Amino acid sequence: MVSATEIWKSTAAKLEAAAEVNAAQLSAAAELLLGVIRADALVFTAGAGHSLAAVAETFYRAGGLACVYPVYHPELLPLHGAQQSTKTERRSGLAEEVLAERAPGPDDVLVVFSTSGVNPYPVELAAGARRRGAAVIAVTSRACVAAAPRRAPSTLVDEGSVVLDSLVIPGDASHPADAPRTAPLSTVVNAFLWNRILAEVLDRGTAEGLDVPLWRSSNVEGGDEANAALLAKYIPRVPALR
Repeated sequence: MVSATEIWKSTAAKLEAAAEVNAAQLSAAAELLLGVIRADALVFTAGAGHSLAAVAETFYRAGGLACVYPVYHPELLPLHGAQQSTKTERRSGLAEEVLAERAPGPDDVLVVFSTSGVNPYPVELAAGARRRGAAVIAVTSRACVAAAPRRAPSTLVDEGSVVLDSLVIPGDASHPADAPRTAPLSTVVNAFLWNRILAEVLDRGTAEGLDVPLWRSSNVEGGDEANAALLAKYIPRVPALR
């Protein structure tokens, strides 16, 4: 019988490896987000399928950045139709439809989470943002990108200004080690990499005197009051905060 300690050790080893492999890229990603804060711009975050869990982690989250604009289309969420979400991510042209509603500009940054990194929606979203002058942070798996069938002219690795490698193996599963079938890791690693970036943004931003806009939990004393000013500032620019 597998033990909790065994799963924890294998997961912790993956997180440590991801931090080490991406050390330079994590700092580069933090610098891009600091640039957004300096310019009073926005961090756009996007994904499809289960990568939307990472988008939820970036948005209106206690301890998270307030200057986040979640890029979202309901057909991409498995809860609104599992098979349809897969078909939607593979539909070329959807990214431009979404960007037509609201697109990042030169002062903004787009963060795209996609483990496979080959489907048209995330790839075209990144390409479209770059055409508009925005930098792109791609959070993906180079191994998965290399193994997946091509469905777009390029990949998310090709389109990223900064590429973070989650080190997730093709298929995402991690257990059992000799023939993985369950215990997928992409959501855990994505959240870890994002939090690693946030920690550096806060430390470096504080050191240079920046006011890093961070949400407080609404379930702690003074949380609602602390968030009120952030809501007033960002609701006109981020409609999903209403």
